[in-house]
Amino acid sequence: MFGKVLIANRGEIACRVIRTAKRMGIGTVAVYSDADQDSLAVRMADEAVRLGPPPANESYLVADKVLAAVEQTGAEAVHPGYGFLSENAEFARSLITAGITFVGPPPDAIASMGDKIESKKLADAAGVSTVPGHLGVIEDADAAVEIANGIGYPVMIKASAGGGGKGMRIARGDSEVAGGFRSAQNEAKSSFGDDRIFIEKYIEESRHIEIQVLADGHGNVIHLGERECSIQRRHQKVIEEAPSPALDEALREAMGGQACALARAVDYQSAGTVEFIVDRDRNFYFLEMNTRLQVEHPVTEMVTGLDLVELMFRIAAGEPLPLTQKDVQTNGWAIEARVYAEDPTRNFLPAIGRLTRYRVPDTAAGDVRIDTGVGEGSDISIFYDPMIAKLVTHGPDRAAAIARMRAALDAYYIRGTRHNTAFLASVMAHPRFAEGRLSTDFIADEYPDGYSPVRPEGGLKDKFLAAAAFVHSRVAARARQIGRSGDPANPVDALHLTVWLGGDATDIEVRFSADTTTVRIDGREITITADWQIGEPLLAATILGEAATFQIDRLGTAYRLTHGGGEAEVRVLTRRASMLNALMPEKTAPDRSKFLLSPMPGLLVSVGVETGIEVRAGEELAVVEAMKMENILYAVADGTVKQICAAPGDSLAVDQAILEFE
Repeated sequence: MFGKVLIANRGEIACRVIRTAKRMGIGTVAVYSDADQDSLAVRMADEAVRLGPPPANESYLVADKVLAAVEQTGAEAVHPGYGFLSENAEFARSLITAGITFVGPPPDAIASMGDKIESKKLADAAGVSTVPGHLGVIEDADAAVEIANGIGYPVMIKASAGGGGKGMRIARGDSEVAGGFRSAQNEAKSSFGDDRIFIEKYIEESRHIEIQVLADGHGNVIHLGERECSIQRRHQKVIEEAPSPALDEALREAMGGQACALARAVDYQSAGTVEFIVDRDRNFYFLEMNTRLQVEHPVTEMVTGLDLVELMFRIAAGEPLPLTQKDVQTNGWAIEARVYAEDPTRNFLPAIGRLTRYRVPDTAAGDVRIDTGVGEGSDISIFYDPMIAKLVTHGPDRAAAIARMRAALDAYYIRGTRHNTAFLASVMAHPRFAEGRLSTDFIADEYPDGYSPVRPEGGLKDKFLAAAAFVHSRVAARARQIGRSGDPANPVDALHLTVWLGGDATDIEVRFSADTTTVRIDGREITITADWQIGEPLLAATILGEAATFQIDRLGTAYRLTHGGGEAEVRVLTRRASMLNALMPEKTAPDRSKFLLSPMPGLLVSVGVETGIEVRAGEELAVVEAMKMENILYAVADGTVKQICAAPGDSLAVDQAILEFE
């Protein structure tokens, strides 16, 4: 086994690899950019080497700098994680030439599978079912339109070297092909240094299902079952699970058999993933093969009990696989939710900022796992993917795994930047998700107007009212103690309050006993018990005999409560104060309708108009790049450009003006 390994990556995957390496007694070397010099991975590793400035193309993507770090530290092997150089065949060859072990597949396998065009040709030759499409390189937008018409709409425009949702566009007409082709090319060139584009048929109402394979250098190839990755946004996975609720044993073995056949066809070694799409009639088609560890590998580890990183190390060291196909056993169900720094209420636009508060759910029981590369005080920057963590739960069945995920999301307290935990909780609570009726269109279908926090209604509203009343009673008791107007141990027998939630006022009565608070709402009595202290961000309570965790934020005289995918600003007042509050004038927001505002922090790539010209609704105005993804901003109405407020190359803050209209 290796004495020292360098991890050519950052963030949560670098931390993940370091943990297994340390358990195996392998020394670890981290590499970092200036943006990551104080990162968790750097602190965890035995050694660390600076690569350069924050942009990935000046640090993590520069193979020569990584090779120099290997030579400097005497590392015997390099684990690439995922992304960056993980599927760069030339990087792997350079390591091998230098006598360094690449913890991954052979360079030829990377090259053949990393090229999406060539991989489909190889898959077809190996007897793997493939998606219909044009497998030649497309020269320009005009050719793309002609090819798309030949295939038939809708089509998927894809980068040949793509991955992670970058360089991908769905097009349903000629104009979308032309614009999507250009954007996909730009993203592909920026992210992968390769702007080749191909087009294939887009399979609607499809499920995205992938097979985890393992292959060693002794001719052994096995699969570890499937992962369902259908909950996606912008072609990037959001929630994954293992196994899939859609597969039976026969379909599982058919897909697993084809995945193993493809791995054998390219003489694969290491961990890899063969991705398929499955249509409404349960036909499956090869999508691509990822010649690396997948982001969602923890769900496979949770149900199989295997450590895929350890197996990658052992295969790279020349050891045979320690199990055969018949030895593969699965236990229960696992679900992974990707926690991102983004604003779900603004079309999931990336967010940046410092994590001022960061409290994770309890993982002691072993049914909750958190893979992260950040902690309290960490910065989420514009330079890299905005993932904060991967939250994984396990249960004896799918319903139990979902329930544990919902509880864990309620307990995941993140402040300092916008994030998507409430959205993830909303998906978990969705009846269609619970039923397992999934497709890659799930988010588009179920959130057609975008996401907004669930307005608490019915029983959920009662829980919110009871939680707010409980918290306020503690706050009021402290106020009386400070004002010396009561006994803090037994402040009052009852409080008569009005709770404002979402513009609605509810009169409630709160009564206290030795260990229980009772809230009376319209004749209904709700009991709540909790050991909560003022200032705690989480209220872990038992309400009507059921456990519930609320996130509590103080907003002046109000509270923001978050629970179960619901979020509400709640104001608790005395009856007299409530009457006066109803008379207060409402503030009106300033009119920004005459401005084109940047919807996210990012880089202004281009401005497509000039001062004084007239624009029509739907016309392209500007392109903003954030986290290596291009976002085209269109005119929402006809108008005339009064002035241009920012220039290409400018770094933009969220809501910064780009254009002003007359």
